[in-house]
Formats: sequence, C-alpha cells, structure tokens
Amino acid sequence: MMGVSMKAIKLLPGTTNVRCSEHEEPQIRAADEVKLRVLEVGICGTDRELAAGGRASAPPGEEELILGHEMLGEVVEVGENVLLFKKGDLAVVTVRRSCNECDLCIKGFPDFCVSEHYKERGIKGLHGFQSTWVVDHEKFLVKIPHSLRSCGVLCEPMSVIEKAIDELLVIQKTRLPLWANQEEYKNKQVLVVGLGPLGLLACVILRLRAFKVYAMDIVSRESNRVKIAEEIGGTYIDGREIKHRDFSSKYGQMDIIVEATGVASLAYSILDTLGVNGGAVFTGIPEPHGTFEIEGAYLMNHLVLKNQVLLGSVNAGQRYWELALVDLENAKKKWGKTIEKLITSRVPYDQFKELFLSKHADEIKVVITWQ
Repeated sequence: MMGVSMKAIKLLPGTTNVRCSEHEEPQIRAADEVKLRVLEVGICGTDRELAAGGRASAPPGEEELILGHEMLGEVVEVGENVLLFKKGDLAVVTVRRSCNECDLCIKGFPDFCVSEHYKERGIKGLHGFQSTWVVDHEKFLVKIPHSLRSCGVLCEPMSVIEKAIDELLVIQKTRLPLWANQEEYKNKQVLVVGLGPLGLLACVILRLRAFKVYAMDIVSRESNRVKIAEEIGGTYIDGREIKHRDFSSKYGQMDIIVEATGVASLAYSILDTLGVNGGAVFTGIPEPHGTFEIEGAYLMNHLVLKNQVLLGSVNAGQRYWELALVDLENAKKKWGKTIEKLITSRVPYDQFKELFLSKHADEIKVVITWQ
C-alpha cells in the first residue's frame, strides 16, 4: 500500500508512455541520507531518447521509471549523521552509481565502470529526479551556493563536458611538455562542434582557460547560441559556409576538437581540421546502427603521422561535478548573466508532455520547474 504520495513524471520503459502521476514519497531511512525538495530538472537528448522508447530500465521489481537526471533541489531534512548539509542548502545529486563489482567502481570511479552493471538515476535501474521530493546519501550530493540558484541546474551537463576536456588535457600535458604551462593555452586553437548545451558549456570551460575558441554549428548568426558563444569571446563558424578540408587554410589547424553533436559522419569528417599533435574528444552518442562511409586510410594516415589523439568520454565522477561548480561560479563572475541564457525556458511540471515529444528550434536548455 502506498504511503504519503507525491507527483512524478514516469516512463514505462521500452514504450512512449510517459505520464505524470502519483508515486510514493521517499523518506529518510538511513542516518547519512538527505531529503530535497526538487526545484527544477533539465531535459536533454537522453531524456527524449528514453521517452521515445530507448534504453531506459526501471528499478528492480517496478514497472515504471521516474525520469530526470539534471536537477537542482533544496535540502528539507537530513539524517543524524549528515555533516555537510543543513536545511535550506541548495544541492544537486549525482547520477551514476557503482556496480560494486569491478575494481574501478570499488575505487570510486563508476564513470569508468567495466562490468556495465552500474545504475544511473533517471536512466538505468534507479528513479530519477522529475518528482516533488528526492532522497539520497550525502556522499552523492554537491552543495550549490545560493548565488547559482539561477543556473545550478546546469551542473550535470557541465560535469560531463568538464570530464571530456580534462581527460584530453591530461593526455596532452603528459605527452607534450609545453601543455603543462597553462600560459600556453592562449596560443592554442580549439574547435567546438555543435552549440547545444554541451557545446556551449565546452566553450565556457575553454574560454575560462584562455583558449582561442571557434564554435561551429549550422544556425543563423542571429541565433541565441551564436550570441552566447560570441559574448564569451568565441568566434562563430557556420558549417554550411565552409568545406571541412578548406577549414585549416582559413583558420589554421586546431590543437583540440570537442565534438558535441552526436552526428557520427560529421564527427569523423571534421577531423580534417586537427593539427599536428592535436587531440579530439567525442561526447555525442549517435544512433548505434547508423552507417556512413569514411576514408579510413586517409584518417589513419593523419592520426599516425601527425601524432594525434582520438578520445571518447561519457558521464562524470564526483570531482568533475565539483569542478563544474567552480567553473559555473567563475563564468558567472566573468560574464554576468550570459551563462543563464543557456536556459531558454522554464515550464511547470504539469505541462511536461510537449517538452518530451518535441524540441523548439531556438531551444538550448529547457527546464521543468517543481516549485
């Protein structure tokens, strides 16, 4: 029998059946748990993929999955052993949970899980955050200052792209001595491909580190995406106006490429722009059975003879959530309200349905509000 109930947006995995209905309200049952009042939850491509019948799975013994993995909440209650949080604090809750089987998960790196038996809140085997209340263990929370109330919900996507960029920079610093000096970054050129939330947040991270950033998409120069990229010092390139093999002759070779589109054919073709000793990181997740042709020998020739690195990156560990918080604070100090412009609309939870079914042309990040 259900006890006290709350509202939640739930999916029947493997179907397109998404509904807002009653669900049992979670309660603190362990001394290290924290209960949060959910303030807002972002929607991303993963949510829409799940809602279209994609790769979701419900918690064991349950039929439906509460969606949502990008959240911001307010602490309303804490267990007796909670040390770092108190009522009224703002916090976000991390997404991935350890499989408790593989060495990497046991050592605290579930984002590198080998067994693939990890769980993810709102995606795989654990309820998400599209609900009135959320409870989780203190160790999975990251405190958000009240100064970031307007954009703290961006912490999850920011953490994902923080990891991708940091992994690539670690590789470059290890193999190329000059990269150890961050003063060198102002002389390095970066191409960010795709100006959705991840791409724009990548531009933010890279500009904070003084890289020269080129931001590529196929949208009008009057688009809000372009305006944000330019406000933080990026240079917009309309991908419809230049052939990839002409790119280097016009802009020079790129030291880094950050792909944030999920379009596989584009991701590989854009590698033409990568320079000697350059590194590229892919963050998009394309449709797994899509096919396209690539010039494999040409690509391999460049990777080998130019000492290039090609990396894939997904999810993020705790330290990248904390780094995301630092960079969100620094971005707000440096560029004022520009970072808030990534959130293009906030919609009450009872109007959720249209948001999961369609994406507006001008949308960057849409957020569902719960309070």
